[in-house]
Amino acid sequence: MSTEGRLASAPDRAAELARRATPPPPGEWAAREVILHLAIVDEAVWHPRLDSLLAAGDEPPRWSWVEPGLWSGPGDDSVAGALAAYRERRAATIARLEALGDAGRQRYGIHDTYGRLDVPALLRILADHDAEHLDQLARLAGG
Repeated sequence: MSTEGRLASAPDRAAELARRATPPPPGEWAAREVILHLAIVDEAVWHPRLDSLLAAGDEPPRWSWVEPGLWSGPGDDSVAGALAAYRERRAATIARLEALGDAGRQRYGIHDTYGRLDVPALLRILADHDAEHLDQLARLAGG
């Protein structure tokens, strides 16, 4: 599956794993919290970065490290609400990627930690972050 396919299917995978999740060990996030984190990362990290690429002029945008916690809003008290928030934010991420078009996919930004990041590199980082937390959900689901 392509990176973009993995990104688009991540909320469905999270939903599947969350249905089978058991309570976490002490000190670890429950399924709802993992999904709320995935939602806020799309909103607080990826939307601003992709928006800055869409608006970029001659100078590449600069990005700093962002470490969001959990998304908070209507429905954040349930797994179903967390999944709805994640699905909505991921759909908005995919829409931003599509809006970049071929020309926008040639743009890049400068990250304070990672250095120069083009669109394929951003997508790999996002997919790796998804994989890390989907693995976390898989452990809660017994697999």
